[in-house]
This record gives sequence, C-alpha cells and structure tokens, in this order.
Amino acid sequence: MDREYAQPLDVPTVARTALMSPAHFSRRFREAYSETPYSYLMTRRIERAKALLRRGDLSVTDVCFAVGCSSLGSFSARFTELVGETPSAYRARSHDELGVLPGCVTMVLTRPRRSGRRGPPEASSFREASSAAPS
Repeated sequence: MDREYAQPLDVPTVARTALMSPAHFSRRFREAYSETPYSYLMTRRIERAKALLRRGDLSVTDVCFAVGCSSLGSFSARFTELVGETPSAYRARSHDELGVLPGCVTMVLTRPRRSGRRGPPEASSFREASSAAPS
C-alpha cells in the first residue's frame, strides 16, 4: 500500500495479494495498524500531498490526482481533517523552516495526525468488507 498509494486500491485486491479473505485482511490490518486499510491509505496519500504542495509548482487539483484521489472535494475535506488547514492554505504558507531539517525528521514532523473524534464509519471507495467484525 505504501508503494502503490497513487493506484486505485481496494480491500479484495490487496487481501488476495496477502492470501487472505477481505474480512480477515481488514481485521488483521486493523489489529496491526490500529486503523482501517482505507484510513491508512488516505494518510499515506495526504503525506505525499503535503510534500507535493510544499514544492509549490503544482495546483491543488494536480496534487489531488497525483496522489490517487479522484474527487477534489473529498481530497480537500480529508486533507483539512488530517492537517487542520485546507490544501490551498497549506500550499500558500511558507515551509522554509523544514528545509534545514533532515528528511526523516521532516517526515515525522509533517505526518498527518488523526483528530481522534469518534463518529460514523467513513464512506469510502475502498469498499471495506461489510462482514468484518468491528474492533
């Protein structure tokens, strides 16, 4: 998932690669990473989007599609939820302070963080197995 984040991914395909049923894969993934496969994938996409937006040479729409999202509205909403500001505001802001840090430190400091709020399950095109047991 980390390598193929920009590709259309779904649980049945990834589960097949892991030689598991979709429901079992979803359960095991959540046990290992404490989040659903879709949530993990979107976090990777937002991490990459932040790096592309910091460069400043791509529009928000170009970044949205470059990281594998197919809806600008959904991308912007998820970005804002995880980062705390809109993609446009993030792109416009100066990121000079990150230029003096090693890449590994920059990655940790700019990793999207979950809001921690509880709510209804996320709607997704990742089609998580409906038979997966909730944790």
